[in-house]
Amino acid sequence: MPKFSTFIFDVDGTLAHTNKLIFASFRHVAKKYLNKEVSDEEIISLFGPTEDVILKEWMNDNYATAREDYYNFYSNQHNILANTFQGMDGILNSIKSSNKNLAIFTGKGRESTRITLEKIGYDNYFDLIISGDDVKNHKPAPDGILKILDHYKLNDDEVLMIGDSQHDVEASQSANVKIASVIWDSYAKEEVIKMNPDYVFHDITDFKIFIEDSLKN
Repeated sequence: MPKFSTFIFDVDGTLAHTNKLIFASFRHVAKKYLNKEVSDEEIISLFGPTEDVILKEWMNDNYATAREDYYNFYSNQHNILANTFQGMDGILNSIKSSNKNLAIFTGKGRESTRITLEKIGYDNYFDLIISGDDVKNHKPAPDGILKILDHYKLNDDEVLMIGDSQHDVEASQSANVKIASVIWDSYAKEEVIKMNPDYVFHDITDFKIFIEDSLKN
């Protein structure tokens, strides 16, 4: 069983079920400001850049107003449309109590990351948060992982990245760190599996067992 000093978590689809909220938030501003209906698939195709980048491309002169509206909707609807995965808090507690490093690397922007972590009560677990606003190149580039390696002065074999998407696999492989693909809420399960991640978890119970085994002396 490998031993890791540092666990890097993605947010959407990994720490919390937020896909419905993200889709609804984009649909809200698309309808209101562009009079346009957008499908889940269209929204998924935009993923990579942060929300702000997407909104700037969409809204042009209405960007500032639409941005405020987007985040207000995202925050106000969070407790209705998003939720945590049962057992994830126990996993984070186990890692934290083992004095391991807990970090986040997400493609989300800084504002939506802050909102989600606060709403689900996970904001105090993580010592370092790298959002899409904190890197020059967004996922699948490995910039966020490399920043975390540099921050903690780590060897790459000490690190486990945990995420649900193809971008997480590609970023991890580019950074030469192990990737645990957690696909219990992934919208691209088959595509992720085809990329041969180091570990694949279809449910959180198996992931919890793996983490607890890795923390044993």
